[in-house]
Amino acid sequence: MKKYDICCIGHITLDKIVTPKHTVYMPGGTSFYFAHGISSLDPSNFLLVTSLAESEMKAVDDIRAKGVDVKVLPSAKSVYFENTYGENQNNRTQRVLAKADPFTVEGLKDVEAKIFHLGSLLADDFSLDVVKHLAGKGLLSVDAQGYLREVRGEKVYAVDWNDKLEALKYITVLKANEHESEKLTGESDPYKSARILADWGVKEVLLTLGSEGSLIYADGKFHEIPAYIPAEVIDATGCGDTYMTGFLYMRNKGASFEEAGRFAAAMCTIKLGASGPFSAGEPAVRAILDGSK
Repeated sequence: MKKYDICCIGHITLDKIVTPKHTVYMPGGTSFYFAHGISSLDPSNFLLVTSLAESEMKAVDDIRAKGVDVKVLPSAKSVYFENTYGENQNNRTQRVLAKADPFTVEGLKDVEAKIFHLGSLLADDFSLDVVKHLAGKGLLSVDAQGYLREVRGEKVYAVDWNDKLEALKYITVLKANEHESEKLTGESDPYKSARILADWGVKEVLLTLGSEGSLIYADGKFHEIPAYIPAEVIDATGCGDTYMTGFLYMRNKGASFEEAGRFAAAMCTIKLGASGPFSAGEPAVRAILDGSK
């Protein structure tokens, strides 16, 4: 069994994206944005593990066509999200019209990687057993968003992460936005929130703050990462996932927290300017970084 540098695990979703100007139907989810983003950087040592219904397999075929290895775990249904944005892209309301089967230790037992990134979309996607299992095989990175979303009927409710104090001990990298970090810690100040998460066991805390940039707290130090101004804001869907793609891609190459964060932020700026996943490649990211010096 090949051991990959980075493995992203998460459901590919069917997304209905409603903005004041358009309604678009497209695949989505952390795993979708991560796989497409890394395919335009370097997919040679990356594995996507996803779970979806047979009806959505075209999304997997498209990713494989970009040179990405994909392991598919069968599911009776795919996750179906409806995301509605206001004029301010930071404001989103959400409904879940279908759910896929959760990931299991059994389904992931033959997957090997140096870095695992869990793209949680809903609270029951990854059990504590799965977290412990993967942390025993490699560095574990987690997007907090799904752990804080519970579906009742079709509505999505903000909830606290049930097992957080146990799970966070196993997590090296945790990504959350300012609302998620406040939900987790009860602290609205991102600096205080980051320190609390570190006290609970997270080694690298990444807080994305929308147009305010992002904050990385690791080894007892804060790194303030600026947001680069996009030429136009078209679609914010997948920005957090794009950030994690750039960050983990660069950290795997040995980049510093500051360097990885800036690269990730520049990727987000490009992604904001178009619907769909990041596809511009590394030279476009470097151009933004060079232009900001």
